[in-house]
Amino acid sequence: MNDNQLLRYSRHILLPQIEYEGQDKLVNSHALVVGAGGLGSPVALYLAAAGVGTLTICDFDVVDLTNLQRQIVHTSNSVGVNKALSAQKTLLAINPEVTVNAVCEKSSEAGFEKLITQADVVIDCSDNFATRYLLNRLCVQLKKPLVSGAAIGFEGQITVYDMRSALSPCYHCLFPDNGEDSDLRCATNGVFAPLVGMIGTCQAAEALKILMEIGDSLQGRLLLLDALSMEWRTIKLSKDPACTVCDT
Repeated sequence: MNDNQLLRYSRHILLPQIEYEGQDKLVNSHALVVGAGGLGSPVALYLAAAGVGTLTICDFDVVDLTNLQRQIVHTSNSVGVNKALSAQKTLLAINPEVTVNAVCEKSSEAGFEKLITQADVVIDCSDNFATRYLLNRLCVQLKKPLVSGAAIGFEGQITVYDMRSALSPCYHCLFPDNGEDSDLRCATNGVFAPLVGMIGTCQAAEALKILMEIGDSLQGRLLLLDALSMEWRTIKLSKDPACTVCDT
């Protein structure tokens, strides 16, 4: 790290759980963020600010005025701009020490496989089951840690599927694919603005811990948040022995 980086990340380096070694791991890490919307915004902002050396942001959608209520990586000037490019501009303004790759087209399975192969951690901030199942399947195949979050209305959830561990369940263990498209979308159901920030910030924290190899991840635990009552619940997860994705 150069002198500017040492100063910028000094409050991390002061933490005995991180110190120089942990921050150096972040500077030399690569995180893949799929989705630059409500969840992806705080994830990307905190990963960039914290000094993750390379960020790849994937989103083929463009910024809409209705996004600005919660997608804080974008501004009013970004309306009509691709979300990955808008996020890239914001992140580099916050921290020019990091590299931000913007993937603006809809990725194929082969495209995602290449992106995941290059990454140290994958953060799923997508809003549809097809993408979630695909990312999960590829992370199982490539043995990459997957930080998964979701939010709708006033309810959110977050967990980690760390496929480097033989004991870790995968997304398919928890939500088996029955072929139905029953996605709940913010566009039709609404979402409480701070909720995506709360879940997304937790996703960023889990990703940073994984990259620095500190603390205990949410592997095997699903956190559920009811923002109306401000109550968190924890559900223990276990690997499904009949899972057709990870039980191979």
